[in-house]
Amino acid sequence: MPVPFKKPMPPRPANNNAGPRRGAPKREDPHRINGRITAPMVRVVGEGIEPTICSVKEAIQMADEQGLDLVEISPTANPPVCKILDYKKFLFELKQKQKEMKAKAAKVVVKEIRLGPNVDEHDFNFKLKHAKEFLEDGCKVRVEVFFKGRMIVYKERGEIKLLQFAQELEEFGKVESMPKLEGKRMIMILVPKKK
Repeated sequence: MPVPFKKPMPPRPANNNAGPRRGAPKREDPHRINGRITAPMVRVVGEGIEPTICSVKEAIQMADEQGLDLVEISPTANPPVCKILDYKKFLFELKQKQKEMKAKAAKVVVKEIRLGPNVDEHDFNFKLKHAKEFLEDGCKVRVEVFFKGRMIVYKERGEIKLLQFAQELEEFGKVESMPKLEGKRMIMILVPKKK
């Protein structure tokens, strides 16, 4: 009995160019450049270029002559403002500025100090010394009085201790939030004084 002839399956295409991958969004440039500029007329600016209003084709031709790109800087202006520059260098400088600004952004550090409602003089002064150091370093200080068990009955003592703490640190910092009771703890926040 003869074996039926099977038609060979066509080879599977390689997966390297199988179209867009799922989950990986296509990143678009934040600015329109060269042929992507849609406005018919643009205001052209750049280094060594007198600001002029011309058609997009003329502007792209001016950029090509200098070996640079035409980048739409202000698309909402009338006519849109385009700058002749090296786009890759422009993006790099933009990233550098953003990194610099992020580094300069103030990072607020909050240090925490815990007291008891019946804290004695030595412990109080010890914690006070630490709070002074934290405020001098520019950190916020969160002072907390914790009430264990039935000590919640003495919440006035805790408030007095916190206000006394704030008064002692008056020259180093100021009270951002007055003592308030949250569950079994009373919290007050101090911020350093501006120098």
